[in-house]
Amino acid sequence: MSSTPVTFHPKSVILANPRGFCAGVDRAIAIVERALDKFGAPIYVRHEVVHNRHVVDGLKARGAVFIEDLCDVPDVPGGAVLIYSAHGVSKALQAEATARGFRIFDATCPLVTKVHVEVAKLRRDGVEIIMIGHAGHPEVEGTMGQVTDGIHLVEDEADVAALAASGRISDPRRLAFVTQTTLSVDDTARVVAALQAAFPAIRPPRKDDICYATTNRQNAVKVVAEHADVVVIVGSSASSNANRLREVAERLGATAHLVDDADDLRREWFAEGARVGVSAGASTPESLVQGVLSRLTEWGAEALHETGGPEEALAFKLPLELR
Repeated sequence: MSSTPVTFHPKSVILANPRGFCAGVDRAIAIVERALDKFGAPIYVRHEVVHNRHVVDGLKARGAVFIEDLCDVPDVPGGAVLIYSAHGVSKALQAEATARGFRIFDATCPLVTKVHVEVAKLRRDGVEIIMIGHAGHPEVEGTMGQVTDGIHLVEDEADVAALAASGRISDPRRLAFVTQTTLSVDDTARVVAALQAAFPAIRPPRKDDICYATTNRQNAVKVVAEHADVVVIVGSSASSNANRLREVAERLGATAHLVDDADDLRREWFAEGARVGVSAGASTPESLVQGVLSRLTEWGAEALHETGGPEEALAFKLPLELR
C-alpha cells in the first residue's frame, strides 16, 4: 500500500452530529458494568448486549459471558446473574429464565419495551399485527415473541403484496402494524404506504416506533452525505442502525464504508480531492470515532467541520438494585 499522504480538498472532514451512543445503549452497557461491579464475574448476557465488537470484547474481558441459549447458563446456588440484551427477548425465554431461578436484569431498551407492550395489548384486544422488520434480528424475534399468534413479519413492499395475497389476515378491519426501532426511516415509509394501500383500515402505532436516535442519526448522515464524496460509518456489521446509516449515505450518491475502527480504513478509498464525512451507529463508542478522525488526520486532513443537530438529553434509569 502506498505511503503517499492523501490530500483532502478542502482538506477537511465533516463530522455528523448527533452520532454514536443513544440512551438505550448507555443504559444497557451500564447495567452489565454495574452487575459485574456488584456481583463479580461471571455474569451471563443473553445475546450481545449491544451490537458492537469493541464493547462486547471489553465486557468479556471483565467477565461477562454472552450466550444465545439459556442451557449455557449454569445452575448455581442463589441463581446465576442473567441480563437481557438491549434488543429484548421473547416471553418464552423470560418464562424459562424465571423458572430456572436466575437473578435477572432487563437491559431491553425502553423504546423497544414500548413496542412489546403495544403488541401485547393489541393481541389482548383481538387485533392482528403486522411487524415491519428484518427477519432474524434479535429485536424482531423478541417483539414477535411477545405473543403466540396473530403477528406477521414483512420486510419490504414485496412481502406486503405476498401477505395481502396469502389470505393469512383473518380480518383486515382489525389490523395494526408496528416496526423494529432501528429501520431506515425512508424505507419504512414506503412499506407503510404499501400496507395502507393493501389494508386501508390498518392502524398505525400511537407513536412512531422508529426510535429518536435512529431518526436523528439518519438525518445527520443525510446532511453529511450532501457535502461528502466518501462517508465512513463507524460501527459493527451486526448493527442494524449502523448499516442503515451506510445505506442512507449511498442513496444520496456518496461512496460509503462501514468500519469497526480506524484499522479498517483503507487509503485507496480517499482519492485526492475527495470530501470525507464521518458518523457512527448508536452502539459505537465515541473513542472509535476519534480514532478514525486521528487516522484521517495522519493521512492529510487538516480541518474538522461538525454539523449541527438536535441535542439528545434523554436518559433511562437503571434497575433499582444496580443504582
